[in-house]
Amino acid sequence: MTADDGAGAVRRRVLVHGRVQAVGFRASCARRALQAGLGGWVRNTPDGSVEAVFEGAAGDVDALVSWCRTGPSLARVAGVDVSPEAPRGERGFTIR
Repeated sequence: MTADDGAGAVRRRVLVHGRVQAVGFRASCARRALQAGLGGWVRNTPDGSVEAVFEGAAGDVDALVSWCRTGPSLARVAGVDVSPEAPRGERGFTIR
């Protein structure tokens, strides 16, 4: 199975660097993911980054990955690392 197999679903793990904690990034991300019907999760990391996994239709996942490059208005994104993963059939989106 490749990262894009599985009933047309894709899965991407993103790590967002910059001023992305304490600016509403996780809540904004979760709201957008839920509106798009994506599965996955988002969390703060100990190094000050935000990590997220998005799973669903390729166009919706790509749109959320693109949004992560800017984030909410108070965020100052310095960079985004994106890694493809094999879809797992994840449903629902949570803040960890």
